[in-house]
Amino acid sequence: MHPIELSNRVLDSGVVDEPVNRVTNELSELADGLAVVESFSHCAVWNSGDGLVCFDTSGAGSGRAVVSAIRGWSTEPFSHLVYTHGHVDHIGGSFAFAEDADTRGHAPANVVGHENVNVRIDRYTATNDWNIRINQRQFGGIRSEMGLNIGENLQKFLPSRTLRANQTFRDVLPMTIGDTKVEMHHARGETDDHLWAWLPDKKWLFAGDFVIWNYPNAGNPQKVQRYALEWAQALRRMINQGPELLVPAHGLPIEGKARIAAVLDTIASSLETVVAQVLEMMNAGETLDAIIHTVKVPQEVLAKPFMRPLYDEPEFVVRNIWRLYGGWWDGAASRLKPSPDAVLGSELASLAGGADVLMRRALELVDAGDLRLACHLADFAGWAAPDDPSIHEGRARVYVARRKSELSLMSKGIFKAAERESEEIVGKSN
Repeated sequence: MHPIELSNRVLDSGVVDEPVNRVTNELSELADGLAVVESFSHCAVWNSGDGLVCFDTSGAGSGRAVVSAIRGWSTEPFSHLVYTHGHVDHIGGSFAFAEDADTRGHAPANVVGHENVNVRIDRYTATNDWNIRINQRQFGGIRSEMGLNIGENLQKFLPSRTLRANQTFRDVLPMTIGDTKVEMHHARGETDDHLWAWLPDKKWLFAGDFVIWNYPNAGNPQKVQRYALEWAQALRRMINQGPELLVPAHGLPIEGKARIAAVLDTIASSLETVVAQVLEMMNAGETLDAIIHTVKVPQEVLAKPFMRPLYDEPEFVVRNIWRLYGGWWDGAASRLKPSPDAVLGSELASLAGGADVLMRRALELVDAGDLRLACHLADFAGWAAPDDPSIHEGRARVYVARRKSELSLMSKGIFKAAERESEEIVGKSN
């Protein structure tokens, strides 16, 4: 189904009966001279009359397929590659665009991004192994609705041939491409280097990851700081432009001024409300523990087709808001300078009568449906008996149940990683 047709049907009905984050590497024309290749991430391509302008280049594993799809639509040179931000699934495929230019004898594309994009690229180089590890844990080898499958044999988190931005800006970058005005607007949200692009004459808005057809990725437990309130403020500015076509980097394009405004307002309102509630409780002296178990997003909001917590989730957003405004300490004095996990686990096991007692209780709690508490006891037992296969067989069972109970990909990935940790210990004993 054409992405606009599917988008209209889902938004108008509120019913999601097929994937809305599609990774097909197929191109669909959205308007005269405008197309999108649905991938991870998407690549939106506009024929400006003076070359092709691409908003994001997809990831390293899909870049060549994206270029191939575009070349079935147009053989015009790539004049501009616009990075909505520097995440690897948005810039990692840039080498394929450079390869295409070399093969065809075209001039290199002008690579446009916020000034922090190149800083991000440098940081990824410095933390290559760490980023490979956390992405393998985050995605857990799980094939999601988004069609993403992170491999286990990555050597480079970001390919060395990834193009750096050669035209950067700080706040707003007005451009004229062909005969058309284009505005690049910086705003912090999922990242500190994010931009959204606006073509005022055409009423087209390229939103990057400010819209992802999931609950906003403003929490991610393994990644750097996100900016929930500034994300909402950016969405408000987008509404004020009056866009009639919105093209995100994940999920479906959205057509119609009213539809777009409603979607952006819903996302912004949820983020604003969560930030306000967290700050109110922080100002009242509440601990992070109290806040994460109190601040919730209404289920009717999370049920909307573009707000489902299938990737990130509100509880993680709450934690990131705390981190932004309050630092890393959670307010519990014992966790300011805690004992090592292994020491704490061993002491609790000793008090309980052994690690096996903790594990039996953890499995009882799984049967009772208290998976949060079960995971605590399973970890204590595992720390107390790090090499005991019977303990780790139980711990793996706890995390299998926990993973199955979760909706978000991030939670599933991390709990799957915990399951695998224990399974490896069991396997070594066989």
